[in-house]
Amino acid sequence: MNSILFLNAGSQGSVFMPILTFGLVFVIFYLFIIRPQNKKQKDTERMISAVKKGDKVITIGGIHGEVTSTKEHTLIVKVDESCKIEFSRSGIASVIQDEKNDRFSGKGKKAVAEEKVEK
Repeated sequence: MNSILFLNAGSQGSVFMPILTFGLVFVIFYLFIIRPQNKKQKDTERMISAVKKGDKVITIGGIHGEVTSTKEHTLIVKVDESCKIEFSRSGIASVIQDEKNDRFSGKGKKAVAEEKVEK
């Protein structure tokens, strides 16, 4: 009879460990996968909603152009002098920042300094 009580007492600790392990795995997934993905999605939504006339954009298909007008759900993008295409807002992959005002344009400090001297 004593051996039965001893086995039951030991098995209670082993039931708690899988629950703790699954909880730890969920926390790790949340911190490294779910949270950054939600943040990236919110940033993309903000970028798309902030697109205005005159912005240069790149579509998901890789088409580069300038926004000539905006509607509630679509944008009209000027691709060439005589070619304008209407895109859904969700089709915009990124907005190109002006290189002169962009701190992260990829130019080194020397190239930026030379640009200022030339002006």
